[in-house]
Amino acid sequence: MAHAHHHHDHAHHDHGHHHGHGHVHAPASFGRAFAIGIVLNSLFVGVEAVYGVLAGSMALVADAGHNLSDVLGLLIAWSATVLAARPPSSRFTYGLKSSSILAALANASLLLVALGAITIESVRRLLDPSPIVTGPVMAVAAVGIVINTATALMFMRGRHDDINLRGAFLHMAGDAAVSAGVVVAALVIGLTRAWWIDPVVSLAIVGLIGWSTWGLARDSLHMSLLAVPPGISEEKVRGFLGTQPGVTAVHDLHIWPMSTTETALTAHLVMPAGHPGDAFLHGLAHALAHDFSICHATVQIEVDDHAHDCALVSEAVV
Repeated sequence: MAHAHHHHDHAHHDHGHHHGHGHVHAPASFGRAFAIGIVLNSLFVGVEAVYGVLAGSMALVADAGHNLSDVLGLLIAWSATVLAARPPSSRFTYGLKSSSILAALANASLLLVALGAITIESVRRLLDPSPIVTGPVMAVAAVGIVINTATALMFMRGRHDDINLRGAFLHMAGDAAVSAGVVVAALVIGLTRAWWIDPVVSLAIVGLIGWSTWGLARDSLHMSLLAVPPGISEEKVRGFLGTQPGVTAVHDLHIWPMSTTETALTAHLVMPAGHPGDAFLHGLAHALAHDFSICHATVQIEVDDHAHDCALVSEAVV
């Protein structure tokens, strides 16, 4: 949008269009954690599937199927972190940062598909229970507790700052809980010979993982639709901008996730002629980064006398 009377500031030029880059709370590279998690879980999936079939345990086979989806999920999440680190290009001017959002959405979708398949087979087994060999089931599931807990711990540090890493953490922490459930179920079955416990535990596993997956699916879907990220209030940001010295009106405000760790903002601020200029814009960018974790802010200043000329004054116009 360019009018003769609009000023575009860049932090280092007198141009009225300002980009603020604050400190991004992106976690450090988790490449090693992804590599170790993928190798360990790939090996475990093979062992678990074979023993599950041989022992006749649907709970173990269900866990193997879920672990396979976890391996694919870790691969997707790792690929996204690599793509997000690539520099911008003339075609992708923001780089490929938003691939991390697509990865989180893909991971949630993958989990839901896996849970559907496990549910169908568990219901079939519940209607027609079959005996299982409990010894191997308990041993394999115990190994699963160790592997999944170790992998989850590697992603624990990044789960609060990055929904993509939160997805990886939830996958692995959920699996550790699932494996513990399988151990308990096998112990009870060994004592009681109540074969129906195995598919019931499988369904309980589905419910547990489904609960955590729903939150991941909802948040990643919202981010892919460019919703204001969780933890940021559009009303508070609008109020903050409106109370800045000299600002008489705020319009065309947009806040959206550039990736699972970075947030961008654009806004038009109406100010009187002779506004403070670069010092004001630098301070505003710093405050947005510090107070709201918005590290990519683009602000257009419009002089009071000509603010009505802006076609984007109405909040209904995007």
